[in-house]
Amino acid sequence: MDLRPTFLDLRRLEGRIVVLFMGLLLVVQLASFGLIQNSIRGNAETSIAAELKTGDRVFRRLLRQEAEKRSDAAALLAQDYGFKTAISLSLDEAANVETVQDALINQGERIGASVVAYFDNELKLVAASRPDAQRFHDLLAQKVAQKGLQKQAPSRAAGGNDDVELALLDGKAYQVVAVQVRTPAPVGWILMGFLLDSAALQDLRTLSELQGVVVVRTDGQGRNWTSLASSLDAAATRGVTDRVPAASGLFSTEVGGEQWRGQLAALEPGAQYRLGVVLLRSFDAAVAPYRQLQLLLLALTLIGLAVSALASVLLARRISGPIHALSQAAARLGSGDYETPIDVPASTEEVGGLAAAFEAMRQGIRTQTAKAERQAYWDELTGLPNRARFRGLLEAELALEAPFAVLMLDMDRFKHVNDVLGHDVGDELLKSVGLRLLALADASGADLARLAGDEFALLLRHGDEAAALHLAQTILQDFKRPLHIGDHLIDIGAGIGIALSPVHGRDAMQLLSHVELAMYAAKQRQSGSMVYDAALDAGSQQSLSLLSELRRAIEGNELRLYLQPKLDFKTGQVASAEALVRWLHPQRGLVPPMQFIPFAEQTGFIGELTRWVTAEAARAVREAADAGIALKLSVNLSTRDLLGPDLPARIAAQLAEQGVQPASICLEITESAIMDDPQRALATLDQLSSMGFKLSIDDFGTGYSSLAYLKRLPVDELKIDKSFVMAMERDLDDAKIVRSTIELAHNLGLSVVAEGVETSKALQLLEALGCDQAQGYFIGKPMPSSEFGDWLSRWATPERGEAPNSVLAGLQ
Repeated sequence: MDLRPTFLDLRRLEGRIVVLFMGLLLVVQLASFGLIQNSIRGNAETSIAAELKTGDRVFRRLLRQEAEKRSDAAALLAQDYGFKTAISLSLDEAANVETVQDALINQGERIGASVVAYFDNELKLVAASRPDAQRFHDLLAQKVAQKGLQKQAPSRAAGGNDDVELALLDGKAYQVVAVQVRTPAPVGWILMGFLLDSAALQDLRTLSELQGVVVVRTDGQGRNWTSLASSLDAAATRGVTDRVPAASGLFSTEVGGEQWRGQLAALEPGAQYRLGVVLLRSFDAAVAPYRQLQLLLLALTLIGLAVSALASVLLARRISGPIHALSQAAARLGSGDYETPIDVPASTEEVGGLAAAFEAMRQGIRTQTAKAERQAYWDELTGLPNRARFRGLLEAELALEAPFAVLMLDMDRFKHVNDVLGHDVGDELLKSVGLRLLALADASGADLARLAGDEFALLLRHGDEAAALHLAQTILQDFKRPLHIGDHLIDIGAGIGIALSPVHGRDAMQLLSHVELAMYAAKQRQSGSMVYDAALDAGSQQSLSLLSELRRAIEGNELRLYLQPKLDFKTGQVASAEALVRWLHPQRGLVPPMQFIPFAEQTGFIGELTRWVTAEAARAVREAADAGIALKLSVNLSTRDLLGPDLPARIAAQLAEQGVQPASICLEITESAIMDDPQRALATLDQLSSMGFKLSIDDFGTGYSSLAYLKRLPVDELKIDKSFVMAMERDLDDAKIVRSTIELAHNLGLSVVAEGVETSKALQLLEALGCDQAQGYFIGKPMPSSEFGDWLSRWATPERGEAPNSVLAGLQ
């Protein structure tokens, strides 16, 4: 008897399927590994070649910058009054020659020149900082002849200066600069020679991952090179020098067991150059970051093999299982059992055909099957398709690969109707709502289903977001008409969620899950209808990715504190600002706040952002105080922040760490945040106020707080929402709202800040209405906190035009 599992028996279909799947997967994975390895090496080679090319340009720029500084030093000596006076005197006198020589020696020691020499107009050596300076005569003559220095007009105060080149002298490389001396007529030349060292190579090493060696050829055009300067140690330098090729270009080498890629470039003009620079990049270091990726891919491959093995076993059993089941069904039919259904999934065309043939033998129970199907796919109360049938409709529509929309609605207060009026009235209400929805669905060409309880769903074929929102609005408008159920007149309402295919899902379960999330969000926010967004689903892949990136943003110092100034009308000065957070993403650049703050509020991560902002705001206030600036900052708090029990103690600890007083911080809270839990909010605000924090109601006028409750809050300031301020110049109603808000606040003993000030007329109108502070682009855009001090030192009070007379007249 064979005791092996069936999936290991190659004589059976199950075993062959498993072996085939595993073999194909293994071949694909091995091919993938080979392609990835080649791709990594190819990308590394390309990247290193680009780095070496860029490094060559940077190295030459460093040499040019050094040459320019040294030319400036030579020009400064040529302009020296005492030096020119000594030259203008007879240089035949030993005292004058000695004076010039002392000046040359001092200048050379000060700037680190190997040689400083003065030649007359005939290029005869007059004086020098070292006795063998005559050796540099030919270099000077060559520069004068090649560049035409004697004919060029002076480009600097003390004479002309050309592009400095490197020159070889006695097997050493020098950077030579020459400046003509004028008194004012040309009288001679100052030559400075600097022995090339490794300073420029070390600078290049600091700026990049490149090493460098300056080499000189010792055998004409051969491969014998000698190092003149290097950023490597002596042993590595020797190893590199021995492997430098004869011609310029890229090459590979190995030094100390490490693979390197190098590039030889000429430092002299012409093809017969002797002086060159070798730039090197470690190939092993370049591909090191990919090693971890390869290990991760290996681990994923092993996991994939294990998962695939399990999946192939299950698939094989799924294929062979129905065949075995059909065999058993044939035995039952042969014994006369026609009541037992044949439950065999049609996994293939062949198996499906065989199942259809067996089903033909069950004609005697067709009526019973039809009745069971009706009960399984239709709702008995409303006669509408149920959840199972609706899911089937979704799957069929998905198979067509055409866009469509799904709407799901949940009735408001249905449980209350059931509890108060009874289940019979509730059932009648559901049937009446079903009839209304069916009429609207037919008019829109949509399919309607009752999913469960008071939940209904619609499938809008070929519908986009605009069509779905229009249908949702039509339903909500229709629901404004109350229903007559017996002797009862019942007001109905609903929250409607919308999901779109394929944007929000490519399978029925995913679409139903997403549309349900949108529906509950619409009910929670009382917005009527809402389209699904990944931010609603804290468990979605997009949300998990964004949440992970937000965590890395704080840990990786990607967040930036921005400040937007506020103008005080009484003093005409800026003494406060609002603290704002910006996200400098390493790939996407500056991410707008609306793309991550609402998501942070939805997932609860807003507390981490607030903790970061309050800490940075405290640091900004302290740094401003150190600079002699008395700065007050406003910080926004969310609903989660306000209801957190540790908020007062946490902010106080952050301020204490920076030595900042609570009076320097104003905490801004929206009306909706307060009204979510008024009792807890009031307790927290009382505690913050008693600690010395200034409190402000943000976006005043857009919420639903009552004046009776507002006067109980320990707030110091109201902030008028920008939607009123930006339109008040042309909309008299908005201007009246702004004036009434200012008067209300002042009557309650509160100060007023208006945000959204973008014009001079708006600023003047606010001042005429008695507003206390203004904030907006006309005063200053949000800027990095590090730039606020410089901006404040340059800022001047903006000119204020006359307030619109038509608006002022309308407010009388």
